[in-house]
Amino acid sequence: MSGNTITTIDQSATSAAGISVSAIPATAPAEAGTRRPSLALSRAARELDLKRGEFDLAVQLGCVRTLPDEGGGGRRVSRTEIDRVRSEDGYPEALRDRVKTVGTKEGAALMEVTTARFTRLARLGLVVPVKFYLNRYRAVVWLYLAEELRQFAADKDNARLLSGRTPEGLRDQLDEGLDLRPRNWRGRHMGFLLRQTEDPWERAAVVASLLGTVQVAEIVRDPYERALLNRCRPERASHGAPDSPAAHTASRIMTAEDADEISWLRADLGQLLAEARDLRPAPRPAPRASQPTVPRPGPAVGPAVGRPDRPATEEPERPRRLLGWLRRKNP
Repeated sequence: MSGNTITTIDQSATSAAGISVSAIPATAPAEAGTRRPSLALSRAARELDLKRGEFDLAVQLGCVRTLPDEGGGGRRVSRTEIDRVRSEDGYPEALRDRVKTVGTKEGAALMEVTTARFTRLARLGLVVPVKFYLNRYRAVVWLYLAEELRQFAADKDNARLLSGRTPEGLRDQLDEGLDLRPRNWRGRHMGFLLRQTEDPWERAAVVASLLGTVQVAEIVRDPYERALLNRCRPERASHGAPDSPAAHTASRIMTAEDADEISWLRADLGQLLAEARDLRPAPRPAPRASQPTVPRPGPAVGPAVGRPDRPATEEPERPRRLLGWLRRKNP
């Protein structure tokens, strides 16, 4: 096993481990009184001395709360929120520690286990990835929160998993190809996205984004509702050029494949759609105003009976020079 690189992806998991999401709301409450100007996400990242990837993860984890842009330009961060984060104890080191991610090699070192054991724990769903990317060899590299790995290693209940032989039941699942990393990442990512909005159509679009096109079409029969879900669909991170092998690999990770996971997502989507329809039906084009019909002129009516009249033909004019000459000769 080489460092952070996992070269194969197996989607044969049959159940997902529970994903705990921080109770801190990701959306900041509306500010009372005089509103101070808000900041774009890129500017807010600079204000908090975070790299953009660190800032995005801080937003997903609820460490930094965002506001919807009233002009429809995406999320923003209020000045009050910037001041709140800066006033926390240990800023900025404590904030960076909360969003620090590590790969397989560094994660194994944190937990004081081999990379092979760490990979087994991740495949079993005992440690859950928070991000992934594809390296230049198009191999999937999973990233984990360093803080969560330290907490897992410090828990005495997990001591038997960090040393000695893996329990037989878990070994059997690994031998069968169990790999819960993609599924657990999807569950965690969906939780991150749902925390960002309270709009029922946007929440339904989050769930729909994890299902295939055919699955969504079977549940959402109305084309106008599907169009609205597509508009509300969260933007996916790009992994290579469209239709490239890297993009197809990333798409497989982002789309549910296990039968029980698909069934669960379909049920959630149906429930969210019912709530969205009750609150605000999908927009439809206005009906066109009816215009008065003008009767078209019919064909010309011919004679009722008999054959149609033939056009009169003029007889050709007879040559009169010779006849007149003969008449003059024979009076």
